[in-house]
Amino acid sequence: QVQLVESGGGLAQVGGSLRLSCVASGSTFSIRAMGWYRQAPGKQRELVASITRGGSASTNYTDSVKGRFTISRDGAKNTVFLQMNTLKPEDTAVYYCTADWEVVRGILNHSWGQGTQVTVSS
Repeated sequence: QVQLVESGGGLAQVGGSLRLSCVASGSTFSIRAMGWYRQAPGKQRELVASITRGGSASTNYTDSVKGRFTISRDGAKNTVFLQMNTLKPEDTAVYYCTADWEVVRGILNHSWGQGTQVTVSS
């Protein structure tokens, strides 16, 4: 099992910045990728950014955050970060950390954090 705990959400002004952190615990050796989803009121949950594990981490972003958000990781601390710059009101959502981890060879499971609220006000 992999457990995830997020921190760093809060209130920001339009154009401001926030940094989210997510610490993984448990079977962290089995993690293959981590990421951030978000869900705004009345909308479906969407993938914001993801990063693979390994020496050459591969990152992926949804179009609406490209150039503004950066996902990174600290492998030694089993932590993933989401640096959010130039925030917009439409970034307001609950942000969830996720991890894809290998239960057995070739079979992945998915863990979610509890979520952290990000509110961007004008």
